[in-house]
Amino acid sequence: MSASLTLAGPDHLEKLDALVAAFHAEANITLSAEQRRAGIAPLLEGIPHGAAYLIGPARAPIGYLVVTFGWSLEFGGLDGFIDEIYVRPGVRGRGIASETLQALPRALAGAGLKALHLEVNRSAEETQKLYLRAGFKARSDYMLMTKTF
Repeated sequence: MSASLTLAGPDHLEKLDALVAAFHAEANITLSAEQRRAGIAPLLEGIPHGAAYLIGPARAPIGYLVVTFGWSLEFGGLDGFIDEIYVRPGVRGRGIASETLQALPRALAGAGLKALHLEVNRSAEETQKLYLRAGFKARSDYMLMTKTF
């Protein structure tokens, strides 16, 4: 099974929405279908703040990844944040997420990306191992903090 990445566009809304709904149900993220689609649609229409990728064949994707973009003085320019990554449960454990996390930085470095960040649940040891294998490192002096509006 391949972890090829396809930049999602407007024609992929239904497929991506179904994958996002599955991930949100698994992760106990509560959004209405309308709220979820309102978050997805601008990414598919090409806003400069982020991108959505389908993992696997675009006609029958096995997962997705959303990356958002920002600017960092510390890292010297454009940086990204993996907002969500999801692989269908039936195909997990086959290296698809690892392959995806290896391919994404290579693809984005060509666009000038200097750093890629993500967050992980402190108790999710297997997920942390996946991210470590993909080259992500914990920043021991830093902690992600959030304020919602």
